[in-house]
Amino acid sequence: MDGDGARRLKKHVFQLLKADEFDRAMAKIARLEKRKVVNCLISALCNCDPLIKWRAVSALGMVTASLADDDPESARIIMRRFMWMLNDESGGIGWGVPESMAEIMACHEGMASEYAPILVSYLREDGNFLEYEPLQRGLLWGIGRLGSVRAQLLKALGVCRYLPGFLGSQDVEVRAMAVWACGVLGLKSVDNLIVALVNDSERILFYLDGTLTEKSVGEIAGEALEKLG
Repeated sequence: MDGDGARRLKKHVFQLLKADEFDRAMAKIARLEKRKVVNCLISALCNCDPLIKWRAVSALGMVTASLADDDPESARIIMRRFMWMLNDESGGIGWGVPESMAEIMACHEGMASEYAPILVSYLREDGNFLEYEPLQRGLLWGIGRLGSVRAQLLKALGVCRYLPGFLGSQDVEVRAMAVWACGVLGLKSVDNLIVALVNDSERILFYLDGTLTEKSVGEIAGEALEKLG
């Protein structure tokens, strides 16, 4: 594809990511050439519009999972590309990368069995711990998203040992995402820590299933406590 063609495709993909009827837009994205659209979606992870960024995460999960069915090695190349983007040697930040890795694994069991240990390692101080709080936000969202589909896999990898340490973070989004992940995974051992956050009025933008909503940490804590019974 020449430069003009690549720009037209990127513009088209970005328009679809902003569409009101996201399910229909996702279906249109799914019909595009997978390898080319992946590059457009990865570039969208850095977009200043949070809806474009988050919907690119959803689309990357769908497209890469489909690619994994047809050509597993091409999907692995994408996952390795993401891992490199989180490596200090890459020279970049890795915006949207933990979220995208998790979404891919949520959409594809085979990718999850291969790469979930890597995702969990980013929580671990004895592993590939992500120190930068903006990346921790995406990682914890990813743990919650993957946990909503493959909780037993994450629990078998010991994820519940690493989540409680994030509940006391000074970063509001890290706190909120840690609370959400604990609720999703049914982590009853931290219910007292979650109760302490019920009156936390700081607010975040929370994404799920194509939609961004504004919620307080306290609201997310209350929902988590309901899940924990």
